[in-house]
Amino acid sequence: MGGDLFKERRGADEGDSSDLIEGRNAVTEALRTGVQIDKVFIARGDIDNTLKAIASKARESGAVVSETDRRKLDAMSRTHAHQGVIASAACIRYAAVEDIMEAARKKGEAPLIVLCDEISDPHNLGAIIRTSEALGAHGVIIPKHRSAGATSTVAKTSSGAIFHTAVARVANLNMTIAGLKKSGVWVYGASADADTVLWETDLRGPAALVIGSEGTGISRIVGENCDFSVSIPMFGNTPSLNASVAAGIFIYEAVRQRREKTR
Repeated sequence: MGGDLFKERRGADEGDSSDLIEGRNAVTEALRTGVQIDKVFIARGDIDNTLKAIASKARESGAVVSETDRRKLDAMSRTHAHQGVIASAACIRYAAVEDIMEAARKKGEAPLIVLCDEISDPHNLGAIIRTSEALGAHGVIIPKHRSAGATSTVAKTSSGAIFHTAVARVANLNMTIAGLKKSGVWVYGASADADTVLWETDLRGPAALVIGSEGTGISRIVGENCDFSVSIPMFGNTPSLNASVAAGIFIYEAVRQRREKTR
């Protein structure tokens, strides 16, 4: 389970828990000093040399750069002086995937990891992190793109659990899944269409549970890279569950099986 299988590493520093950093000088200084930035929003059509330099530095640091309508920036701004750029800072220092594996090793437990595939709602992500920490999962993995980051909204929704569990942020979820497989971890994707149901699935070994977005579920390529596709049996008229609720059911079933194994 060597660390060379996982290329994504930590950020340099903890982010600003206030989330938003506004203005050219403030964002430039945050990037220069290594503040962990999730995303940089730059006014569409107003990209001069200064903003180009900010965008370049942000991408080098691993942040997502998004050209955004100025009206959206105005609505986001708290200072009303954003100068065409707003950065969203992480409220935690991201872990590495290897940190999650090491946490399981230290406890003498088979890894239990939750992978979030395009969970864009920060409230859902916060709830997933809260449940993961409460039930004893060793960590949560999120992608850099098309996903909520570790913002203060996520921290608040997690009821502080985000400060007690490892959250890794990776550039490519499929490469991460490949690394987990090489480390002996089985990857289970939650899918409403799967023939195999949750309570018939053995989750006692090293396991990574993939939870997709409510709108589209697990993306096609990620789903193809999972070892198993598993469904939660549904008996009512409601066709699907909230992503965080589905994650909770999956995690709890894995923990239940593991506790029964040790009796």
